[in-house]
Amino acid sequence: VQLQASGGGLVQAGGSLRLSCAASGITLDYKGIGWFRQAPGTEREGVSCISTRERTTYYADSVKGRFTISRDNAKNTVYLQMNSLKPEDTGVYYCMTLLVCYDRGLGPHFGSWGQGTLVTVSS
Repeated sequence: VQLQASGGGLVQAGGSLRLSCAASGITLDYKGIGWFRQAPGTEREGVSCISTRERTTYYADSVKGRFTISRDNAKNTVYLQMNSLKPEDTGVYYCMTLLVCYDRGLGPHFGSWGQGTLVTVSS
């Protein structure tokens, strides 16, 4: 399983971006989805996730109140709306299928990592 993240770009601090996570050949309806990011020189970290029927969402403390995850099963797409962006949000963002999304964190992921989408926030 490989998902494709898109929607990244260059934005000034305080700006917004909406990332999309799409899949081809599989349906995302019955899968938890997580968003991860990796800044240069750091390990990949989970920033948000959503359960299959949006009953559960999770946000890392660093993005809570600024990012919103949602899903449109009719479009087979999961979104990450990012507002009030900060330079420390810079990195490559990936989406990945999860076995489960907990309200306190991301469950195990499965599948292969896609290319991700680059988000650059300038100060």
